Amino acid sequence: MTDRDRPAGGDDITDAADAADGADTSGGDRAPAGGRTADRAAGDHTAGERRAEIAEGLAAVRARISAACAAAGRDAGEITLIAVTKTFPASDVRLLSGLGVTEVGENRDQEARPKAAECADLPLTWHFVGRLQTNKARAVAGYADVVHSVDRSRLVGALADGAARTGRALRCLVQVSLDEGGKAGEVGERGGAAPGDVPRLADEIAAAPGLELGGVMAVAPLGADPLPAFARLAETAERMRRNHPGARIVSAGMSGDLEQAIACGATHLRIGTALLGGRRAIVR
Repeated sequence: MTDRDRPAGGDDITDAADAADGADTSGGDRAPAGGRTADRAAGDHTAGERRAEIAEGLAAVRARISAACAAAGRDAGEITLIAVTKTFPASDVRLLSGLGVTEVGENRDQEARPKAAECADLPLTWHFVGRLQTNKARAVAGYADVVHSVDRSRLVGALADGAARTGRALRCLVQVSLDEGGKAGEVGERGGAAPGDVPRLADEIAAAPGLELGGVMAVAPLGADPLPAFARLAETAERMRRNHPGARIVSAGMSGDLEQAIACGATHLRIGTALLGGRRAIVR
């Protein structure tokens, strides 16, 4: 229940997006004030100590979600918590699973693929939340259940091809740029299609064999108030549902802005730092 993670020209922007594969746009979050430090996360732990640390973080995040839902007049049961485990080892994924977490997010294929394979025995839904190269789409389609970062037509085609080759159904979210002044045909600085391009991408995903349109995803602009940005996302999601009523996922909110995301209707939160502590330099 992720972290934060350009040229114009529609699908001609693919090279720029591909160069940013796994960039820290939709999956690398900023810890809120008073959050746990990198020193605690990077230090040596026994399995029991690490489990207790993760349990503490999980309880704190769930308490924040409950409080935010109460303030927004929402039911906390509406919220799906995605634990973003990038740079953390598969052993942390196992501890999260043992604590009842069932949704896991990753940013980079190179890290996600072996981690998903190592944890294949666990009852988990795997979310790919980072920017994605078209040439990595087939690999991602082999283990991911949900891809949050679809922001261009060529990526829709590549994911559909990957789904067909692997024989797996793949739920896809349209990543929406919340940068003010974004132009049609451009991908935002942190990834995402301009709001005006979202209906076309939604139709393409819905029509693609092996893909299911799930909804929208976005990252609040850096250095800006996330509340108006998430309000714009809510409007985009509502417009999408007029033609695709089943596309009800709104993936927004990370460690530092989950309250604002919940206030604006987020259904899925991508939480890393507040759950697991500061990012580790090396995955062990």
